[in-house]
Amino acid sequence: MPDVWIVFSPADRRRYWWRTGVVVTVLVGATVAMGLAEIGSDPWWWVGVFGILYLVAIFDLVNRVYGRTLLTSAGMELRTLVSRRRVPWSEIAGVEERRRTNRNGTWTDLRITRHRGRPLALPGTLTKRRGDAELDRKHVAIQEYRSRATAAAPTSAQAAG
Repeated sequence: MPDVWIVFSPADRRRYWWRTGVVVTVLVGATVAMGLAEIGSDPWWWVGVFGILYLVAIFDLVNRVYGRTLLTSAGMELRTLVSRRRVPWSEIAGVEERRRTNRNGTWTDLRITRHRGRPLALPGTLTKRRGDAELDRKHVAIQEYRSRATAAAPTSAQAAG
């Protein structure tokens, strides 16, 4: 079976970059305004604290946008800017959609549940659109690849006999 990548489309990446740009502009403007306002005797430490929080939030978003998942016959490889993790098909109990709701709306992504250990979010599957056909396509592709890979792999009883 050929390897398959689960990634964001170029249009999705552009949309997330625009969203990041707007958020960064608003947050930097708020931080500068707060720093220039006279709040007590020394307001600049607030600017540093908020600046660090903004950098962490921006890094998290960039990490999510450039994350991707590689489906191979041996398992899944989850790649982000800072990490790589391989999960064999034998460790995966299932693939599920996770929905998180906050003030900005409902975000949906795909997660793998493992037989042991905590669930892992799959890079390249985050969306805010309700009923996203692209997310459904990715979910079906992962399920099909998993079923083919586990059907092609010999079980321990077949290998021993």
